[in-house]
Amino acid sequence: MRPPTSPQTRRRAVLSTVLAATLGVTVVSVASSASAADIPVSQGKPATASSVESAAFPASAAVDGDAGTRWSSTFADPQWLQVDLGSSQPITQVVLNWEAAYASAFTIQTSANGSTWTNISPVTAGQTGVQTLAVNGTGRYVRMNGTTRATPYGYSLWEFQVFGSGTTPTLPTSDTPDFGSNVRIFDSSTSAATIQTAVDQAFNSQLRSPTAQFGTQRHVFLFKPGTYGRVWANVGFYTTIAGLGLNPDDVTINGAVNVDSGWNYGDESNATQNFWRSMENLSIVPDGGTNRWAVSQAAPMRRVHIKGNLTLAPSNQDNGQGYSSGGYLADSIVDGVVSSGSQQQWYTRDSKISRWDGGVWNMVYSGVQGAPANAFPNPPHTTLATTPVTREKPYLYVDSAGLYRVFVPALRRNSAGATWPNAAGTSIPMREFYVAKPGDSAARINSALAQGLNLFFTPGTYNLDQTLRVTRANTVVTGIGFPTLIPTGGVEALNVADVDGVKVSGLTFDAGTTNSPTLMSVGQAGVHTDHAANPISLQDVFFRIGSSVQGKATTTLAVHSDDTIIDHIWAWRADHGGAPTGWAVNTGDTGVIVNGDDVLATGLFVEHYQKYEVIWNGNRGKTIFFQNEKPYDVPNQASWIGPRGNGYAAYKVADAVTDHELWGGGSYSFFNVNPSVRVDRAFEVPNRAGVKLRSILTVSLGDVGTIANVVNDTGGSVPNPAGNTVPRNVVSYP
Repeated sequence: MRPPTSPQTRRRAVLSTVLAATLGVTVVSVASSASAADIPVSQGKPATASSVESAAFPASAAVDGDAGTRWSSTFADPQWLQVDLGSSQPITQVVLNWEAAYASAFTIQTSANGSTWTNISPVTAGQTGVQTLAVNGTGRYVRMNGTTRATPYGYSLWEFQVFGSGTTPTLPTSDTPDFGSNVRIFDSSTSAATIQTAVDQAFNSQLRSPTAQFGTQRHVFLFKPGTYGRVWANVGFYTTIAGLGLNPDDVTINGAVNVDSGWNYGDESNATQNFWRSMENLSIVPDGGTNRWAVSQAAPMRRVHIKGNLTLAPSNQDNGQGYSSGGYLADSIVDGVVSSGSQQQWYTRDSKISRWDGGVWNMVYSGVQGAPANAFPNPPHTTLATTPVTREKPYLYVDSAGLYRVFVPALRRNSAGATWPNAAGTSIPMREFYVAKPGDSAARINSALAQGLNLFFTPGTYNLDQTLRVTRANTVVTGIGFPTLIPTGGVEALNVADVDGVKVSGLTFDAGTTNSPTLMSVGQAGVHTDHAANPISLQDVFFRIGSSVQGKATTTLAVHSDDTIIDHIWAWRADHGGAPTGWAVNTGDTGVIVNGDDVLATGLFVEHYQKYEVIWNGNRGKTIFFQNEKPYDVPNQASWIGPRGNGYAAYKVADAVTDHELWGGGSYSFFNVNPSVRVDRAFEVPNRAGVKLRSILTVSLGDVGTIANVVNDTGGSVPNPAGNTVPRNVVSYP
């Protein structure tokens, strides 16, 4: 939230596709031809083991359908785990989800009586993560018989799943899936009047609504390839407008995809709360030559062609009103001029524009053809000719046969300009995705992951009583229409193993009422595997502590994997919500912790956390654009004393880090609960030559509260003595 009178406010999974032919066992890593995923006949059945490491790791945990619990043996060879199916059944497949302590040699065996065993697999080498074995046998009892450990520890399985020919398929997939009632799909034969009525109904239901900002409504409007008559689409909360072409120019909308001020309850004069909406993969011929997109956080514009001008400020921006605050534009082309107007900060990446006009505090460009020259702070432009590493967000499209697919763009290095047309990448048919819908259980979604399916979340709310665990390399987990994942009972919502090439995008996480230590983690703490050739990527992923629920989470995102790409996230401890918020109500220490080496963040928005808001422990990290507001609601100074004095820095680079770079970072204070509160510094970094900050600033919004220095003991205090919400700038540090 922005003040309305301020100018802003232990695992590594490596999945093989084929095991040695001499073993006679197939290891399946992708369900590329599966039309359904099965419930294992072993799930919930009695299980026993040769030993357990402790009572915390019983045999039953490997057959409970929960990929967050596991069986673990004592540290000796041999060991076995068996399940009683209750009757003799044909066995066709066994799926083992190994923890880091796996078997380097094991067999799968069956038995009619639990005492005499028959091998139905050859001696097989295990692997960390999901391992799927095609087998052929019959028995009431099935066991994994481990003869050699791969580590000094025991044998450990998150899940041991047995499948038979009589298993009932429950997770169908399709190349023409049902995306649910919250998704409207138009084609060029649809009349403009029909489309206009649909978008108006979605927007007008939110017009000056006191509940819409944290409501359950979700609206997605998808346009198949073609040209569309005049449509003026006002875009409200949790609304996505996107094209279904392979390229943006495959879909042309005449009219506008419009975001302005004047419609948001309680903040009609500003655009500082225009959150949670998106536009993607289409072209616009704007009415009057200019399209308006006056947004703030969590409102990405990707793969868009504006055939005219683009303004990023509201229509009432003049005379000290109509502020907008912090957006994101990527992989786009604007034929005309981009006018930022009252936008206080903005990040543009890998795009092409004819010209950029304006800038308030912090405008950052990387890989943007036509970007203004680097000139921070006057004007406040920070410009990099290229972006070090990029992989654009996966997106949904429909092919010439009318079948749905997801295109996954390829990795680029030192990139500039848009990827399209003719973007390099991989097209995945929708039959390789499980299309999740609100009401799906976490166990059901995990079952889809265990079967090698990707995930596609449709719009709505998902309550998760167990962690979703992504263990297969190159898995795509994506969503449309701001699907919202809420953990219950203090679990972590999403865990990505330390494997190559997982892509997570288009998801929103709300903390639950029971504190979660983390909402999402990537990789395993202490593990440093080189993923440079195929990194994990996160895009348009948003985290909230306190919104529609009085949530709590110690940390929202922990990144352990090396080389991870963090491309546009907003981690937000709410300063307002649909449920009451406050210092002791929606608690959260840290937004983002980076432990991996060589991690790149492009578009890092982190706000209002109660301790260090970003902690960067990994080496050779890079951030291009950082936007932060300190917590508004600090009750008094005594309650907010950090390790090095008053308060906590917004961006903390750990003392042991030797190499780190940041371009374009701003941190702002608005201590409205107690304006006497101060923080000693906004950025806290070790003083060494390899740690470099460029174009950083602080602002006291409305001169409410004090930031004593920009970085360490450098830069001076805000409020600036001149008043008027004037920033302090540091061009380069050290």
